[in-house]
Amino acid sequence: MARMKFLCDSDRCIECNACVTACKNEHEVPWGINRRRVVTINDGRPGERSISMACMHCTDAPCAAVCPVSCFYTTADAIVLHDKDLCIGCGYCFYACPFGAPQYPRVGNFGGRGKMDKCTYCAGGPQQDGTLVEYTQYGSNRIAEGKLPLCAEMCSTKALLAGDGEMIATIYRERVQKRGYGAGAWGWRTAYRENVAV
Repeated sequence: MARMKFLCDSDRCIECNACVTACKNEHEVPWGINRRRVVTINDGRPGERSISMACMHCTDAPCAAVCPVSCFYTTADAIVLHDKDLCIGCGYCFYACPFGAPQYPRVGNFGGRGKMDKCTYCAGGPQQDGTLVEYTQYGSNRIAEGKLPLCAEMCSTKALLAGDGEMIATIYRERVQKRGYGAGAWGWRTAYRENVAV
């Protein structure tokens, strides 16, 4: 079975935010929440890099390790999802995640912020695939339809890659060999505890 992963090639990202917009529209994510965001490092200076960030669906997910109610689970494709019906909104996952993926849906006092929300890799939630209940809580389930996450499909420069980890690593390796350099497979080592050997 495929091990689904994300990779952002920071040498290709142009900070267009198409991935962010695609995610918000596909899943009707409420105002104030961004399941995916583009972060620019060294903005306007030499070495500037833009990186599309979201849940990386880590191999040994820190969010799952700290959750007191075990609402996080990993699918057969190694996608890390959470059950909003079990979530108590404590926020431990928010602090444990190195990518800042889990977020509160509302701003306010503790207890009034709601249950956590995060990238689902377009794989829905624990409800039956394709149901209105699943869509209302988690958004579109493109994985059940045999598609990849829309954020990666909408990336015009193909900086954001999603799919089988081995295939993504191969694509990145070929890019680095062709252009003669690479800034690194951003987030790969942190999320999956391995390097993309080039």
